Amino acid sequence: MRYLPLTPEDRAQMLAAIGAVDIDDLFTDVPQSVRLNAPVDLPAHLGELEVERQLSALAGKNRPAGAGPFFCGAGAYRHHVPASVDHIIQRSEFLTSYTPYQPEIAQGTLQALFEFQTQVAALTGMETANASLYDGSTACGEAVLMAARITRRSQAVLSGGLHPHYAAAIQTLARGPGIAVQRLAPAVDAEAAVIGAIGADTACVVVQTPNVFGQATDVSAIAEACRANGALLIVAVTEVVSLGLLKSPGEMGADIVAAEGQSLGNGLNFGGPYVGLFAAREKHLRQMPGRLCGETVDAEGRRGFVLTLSTREQHIRREKATSNICTNSGLCALAFTVHMSLLGEAGLRRLALLNHQVARKLKAALASVPGVQIPTTRFFNEFAVRLPTPAAAVVETLARRGILAGVPYSRLEPDAGLDDLLLVAATETTCDSDIDAFAKALKEVLA
Repeated sequence: MRYLPLTPEDRAQMLAAIGAVDIDDLFTDVPQSVRLNAPVDLPAHLGELEVERQLSALAGKNRPAGAGPFFCGAGAYRHHVPASVDHIIQRSEFLTSYTPYQPEIAQGTLQALFEFQTQVAALTGMETANASLYDGSTACGEAVLMAARITRRSQAVLSGGLHPHYAAAIQTLARGPGIAVQRLAPAVDAEAAVIGAIGADTACVVVQTPNVFGQATDVSAIAEACRANGALLIVAVTEVVSLGLLKSPGEMGADIVAAEGQSLGNGLNFGGPYVGLFAAREKHLRQMPGRLCGETVDAEGRRGFVLTLSTREQHIRREKATSNICTNSGLCALAFTVHMSLLGEAGLRRLALLNHQVARKLKAALASVPGVQIPTTRFFNEFAVRLPTPAAAVVETLARRGILAGVPYSRLEPDAGLDDLLLVAATETTCDSDIDAFAKALKEVLA
């Protein structure tokens, strides 16, 4: 049975109260020519049991990442999430809490966000971090808008190593305020081209490390070139676990860091929800989007937490807002914080080192396959593989053998002319038998 809380008598009373004869009177502003004169062409409603059966059948067509050898990355990574993470975030006080509109009575939520900010600042090597954004790509777009406000310039240079989806998000967000976006040609090693593109009108430069091809780069030289031209350096990080092993963006001179936090505490989840990390130099703090939680003491001297800055348009006048972000990705941010707390600094370093070691095994195995070239020279847990045939076709063939071999670059950017490039990733969840199966199957397919 359908649950309809209002009876026909209830609806008649409501229509009478507003002076309407029937329901159709409420739609007089909609032209008759565009109204439906028959039911929507959708299946009839089903009972709960029937719906469960149908959805289970649809879900059964998906192949979970853990069902066999899995080498996909390209911005979303499979890592082991301890069971204790889900246990904690599913506690009712965390699961049901949302935006702290009344922060003085949301001390637990604010403390969790404060600890999250502290971890993000430490990971990125920056002085301050905010209380999260939607995901890495939109965080990157927000960083460009922030840089334009700070420099009062309207040109952004995007590295050829930036993930195409991040570049697309930046272009979308930049269109409204009229920021000109110069996206450089895709390149495994893009440092020289980026430095050459910086000019007197450049507001910011966006670089990614490790980049979409897996290339890890010390961006210190790019940071110096930015400073010399009065531009800001934005560093994007899609694999946050890499910060446990590589030099932090702050150490390399970044002004703003935009990262994806999915790798810690959050599963693949079909691409979302994820959690954006955002950090910056303290001098730019008031131009950061979203909100920032701070620590204080109450009237009795006890530790407490407050919303130090809340510069989104729900809290202040729209013309004064730095962003219209409508969430803090609170539950995903909490999962990140719990996982980070369980790992600790030493645990994160060990996890990062394990990822790199597994990726080195994968590279050695694939490099031994005839016809395979690996253009990525410095990598963390992901690298590009150049095949003698279109990568998309190879991926489809291997998928039929039960091996998810990675992401063809052509899927991210169909018109780039890089159809032979395959992006492969290995994490602590990748075992030796997975690598052996991949290398063996690839050798057979290419032969």
